[in-house]
Amino acid sequence: MTIELFVNGTLMRGLGLHKNLQGANFLGEFYTLPIYRLYSIDDIHPGMFEVEEGGVSVVGEMYRMSDEIFQRVKNGEPPDLYFGDVKLNNDSIVKGVLFPRDIAESNHKDISNFGDWRAYIASLKK
Repeated sequence: MTIELFVNGTLMRGLGLHKNLQGANFLGEFYTLPIYRLYSIDDIHPGMFEVEEGGVSVVGEMYRMSDEIFQRVKNGEPPDLYFGDVKLNNDSIVKGVLFPRDIAESNHKDISNFGDWRAYIASLKK
C-alpha cells in the first residue's frame, strides 16, 4: 500500500529529519487552506493545528511512500506530533503531521505570521 503525506517541518527537503523520507517520491510543494495556526516547538520543529478563525495558509511538501517508509517516519517523529487530515488549497484532504493545540498554545511560540517553517528558521539566523 502507498501513503501520501503532507509535511511542513523538519521532514522537508534539506532539513533535519528528511533522511527518514529516503525512498519516498516527492510530489511537490503544496499549501493548506488558511485554517491553521503554526507554532515553534522550542525552535526544534513546528506544530500545526486547525482553527475555526484566524488561520493562515501553511506551506509544505507532499510525498508518496510505502508502508515501510511511513513506519520509519512515524518512529522518527518528535513527541506529541500525530497524523491527521490536512485540508489543502486545491480542495483535497490528505494525511499530514499535526500537533495538539492545547500544548502549543500553553507552552510555545506562535509563528503563524510566517506560514512557513523554513522562513521562520531563516529569521532566527538574521
